[in-house]
Amino acid sequence: MPSSPIGTPWVVLKFGGTSVSQRHRWDTIGQLAGKRAEECGGRVLVVVSALSGVTNELTAIAGGADDAGARVDALVERHRAFARELGLEPDAVLGGRLAALRALLDDARAPGRRLDWQAEVLAQGELLSSTLGVAYLRAQGLDFGWTDARDWLDAIELPNQSDWGRRLSASCRREADDDWRARFAAQPSRLLLTQGFIARHPGGGTAVLGRGGSDTSAALFGGLLRARRVEIWTDVPGMFTANPREVPDARLLTRLDYAEAQEIATTGAKVLHPRSLGPCRVSGVPMAILDTTRPELPGTRIDADAAHVPGVKAISRRNGIVLVSMETVGMWQSVGFLADIFERFRRHGLSVDLIGSAETNVTVSLDPSENLVSTDVLARLSEDLAQVCRVKVIAPCAAITLVGLGMRSLLHKLSDVWATFGRERVHLISQSSNDLNLTFVIDEADADGLLPVLHAELIDSGAMPVYETGVFGPRWKDILGTVRPRPDPWWRGERERLLALAADGTPRYVYHLPTVRTRARQLLGVESVDRRYYAIKANPHPAILRALVAEGFGLECVSLAEVGHVFASVPGLDPARVLFTPSFAPVDEYAGAFERGVTVTVDNCELLQRWPDVFRGRGVWLRIDLGFGDGHHEKVTTGGKASKFGLAASRVEEFEALARALDVRITGLHAHLGSGVETREHWREMVDAMAGFARRIGTVEVLDIGGGLPVPYAADDEPFDLEDWGAGLADVRKVHPGFELAIEPGRFLVAEAGVLLARCSQVVEKDGVHRVGLDAGMNALIRPALYDAWHDIVNLDRIGDGQLRDFDVVGPICESSDVFGRRVKLPAATAPGDAMLVADTGAYGHVMASTYNLRSLPVEDIIE
Repeated sequence: MPSSPIGTPWVVLKFGGTSVSQRHRWDTIGQLAGKRAEECGGRVLVVVSALSGVTNELTAIAGGADDAGARVDALVERHRAFARELGLEPDAVLGGRLAALRALLDDARAPGRRLDWQAEVLAQGELLSSTLGVAYLRAQGLDFGWTDARDWLDAIELPNQSDWGRRLSASCRREADDDWRARFAAQPSRLLLTQGFIARHPGGGTAVLGRGGSDTSAALFGGLLRARRVEIWTDVPGMFTANPREVPDARLLTRLDYAEAQEIATTGAKVLHPRSLGPCRVSGVPMAILDTTRPELPGTRIDADAAHVPGVKAISRRNGIVLVSMETVGMWQSVGFLADIFERFRRHGLSVDLIGSAETNVTVSLDPSENLVSTDVLARLSEDLAQVCRVKVIAPCAAITLVGLGMRSLLHKLSDVWATFGRERVHLISQSSNDLNLTFVIDEADADGLLPVLHAELIDSGAMPVYETGVFGPRWKDILGTVRPRPDPWWRGERERLLALAADGTPRYVYHLPTVRTRARQLLGVESVDRRYYAIKANPHPAILRALVAEGFGLECVSLAEVGHVFASVPGLDPARVLFTPSFAPVDEYAGAFERGVTVTVDNCELLQRWPDVFRGRGVWLRIDLGFGDGHHEKVTTGGKASKFGLAASRVEEFEALARALDVRITGLHAHLGSGVETREHWREMVDAMAGFARRIGTVEVLDIGGGLPVPYAADDEPFDLEDWGAGLADVRKVHPGFELAIEPGRFLVAEAGVLLARCSQVVEKDGVHRVGLDAGMNALIRPALYDAWHDIVNLDRIGDGQLRDFDVVGPICESSDVFGRRVKLPAATAPGDAMLVADTGAYGHVMASTYNLRSLPVEDIIE
């Protein structure tokens, strides 16, 4: 085709190593390039990386690997094989390129590993892949031209940049004049293919752009060409709120502005190199990250027009961080001290990332991805710094960073995050001056498993506003299709009956016994558990107690009144099936429980010391605090120093001595460390620790691991994986076969079985916020106010209405915390008098209700 005018629009497409390593991916590249050219009515530049893994091999060769010759042979054969897979003649297409690769081993510069030679070696991957690719695309009949990126991208020398950086991590000129654009446009093919990663060095020869160089190349071309957009095609759907392979609940970020995307990339998101955003940002060129294997997904779009949505957008982790701590009294009020310190870092070619300072200490971090942080470099730096201060190098560390607009305004929502980090050894906390990130540096070993916990805490607290659908897309596990679906809730099939009950008056709790029985039978199917008790504090309704006892469950009580209630509700109940586990109860309750013949749990030494006659000659279970807790909210974490529950592990021997003196026999150990815990590791750690104590005591028969099994409250929550949990317990029992295993779940059995019916009292708009008022408030259901708990809320009268609106759902109680849910999607036509349903309220609902504001308690109904 003839050369096109300068004003012809360009679209730049970049494809990474996995996207250019298979034949069908090259078919996709050709199809996408043609499609984009038609859509924009212009031209397309395709930028490609080396085949997957090739740059790593070339890096080893450039680094002087002993087996460099064998590595080159393997690379030659791999590219020849791929040429054959593409239906090409290897020698005709790649003969010259492969000969050039072999010749570099015999180059005079090779023995000294000169930097210009290393750059030449590293460039071969992109030169080979682009040569192969353009030959294949032309063979498919596509009008593709090939151009050498080194003819167009000029590396520049930056102040204070080392020779290594200028040659192997180069920066390039970002501006181009009309003459440059005219020369580029004069290339005849409508579709062009070039290399990422490589550029022309100011002194001649090749420079490479370092890690993420191909992304940067695409962005540079996009900026220089004033492209309509730059598309980064990779093997993931875009940027996520966390590394999706580590956090399956991570959500796709569908729209970001340049600043947030830059921070996310800089702080650990590997899908896009941070340097690649600069050229697009300066030129105002939109960028998109898209998935070669899932082109139908929206990907992540980055531009200047993205809506400013305050909140944490991502949490990331960078490993291999090196901290350098410098301390001296001499720095206090000393003019120029920091300038002297940082000059020494400059001399060693090191770029500082994070900084924390005090009157006598400055601590900085070095990111190995941007620095040549070798042992030798650190030793020379430490020797240099030791002339002016005491130096301590702390490594390896991990930097965990929260990124988002308005970070300072979110601090009040980060209490759970602060508490989680409070359990770790934090070396450095850094908040960015641009209010875009907050970073915690901890020991690398402590960071394992932390991101999923923190990610969940950010969502639960509202600090990560995943309800903003213009920014947050589907979860990674939704994209993969690995989500275990929730069954349809029972109340959908009972809608007419519920409407009739609501007509008899609200607020009203309704419990569905078939659901209770289903949950009970699921737990009965976990063969690794020997004893099952229902924690009646969750819901002591007599019909529920009778149903669970009929299914084979015992009953766990925490007060003498509860003990009396279960015997009154279940005639003929065997006392051996009742467990009494009080906390700070009056001693009379222990005596009364012994008289009833139930199993009694104690959790402190003082009981035996002050009232020995109550316990003399008895058998008891001992509740131990294992020193850690867990749970979906700090108020349901029941282990650790701050918890009132359990005997401190350090006092177990003291309790044993008291028990022997009183002829008290310890027949069971109990530990319940929190609610809403899903991880296998939690339960394994519990059983391991309890079994150790049990063996030492010698009389223990039962290990009670408590309850706290999770319940899927939100619509997109997954059901608890009982099969996996049971398999984990079975593995633990193989290690500790000499004990029975007991559990005492509460809400797992009854939460989903209950709903709260209410009436819409008012619908009000105030300053853009729409609120639905109910005739039930926090007096009827306190969990949202107490635990920030989420409950799905539906308009029972208008199920199926298509037009929805965000409402805050509130009650009539005179408290600011009387809110059932914020931004709840309900029919826009919701009106006073509509019957409303609050789902999954069978646990800790009516039992925690009150007559606050002198409002009546809800009534209760049973569906058999």
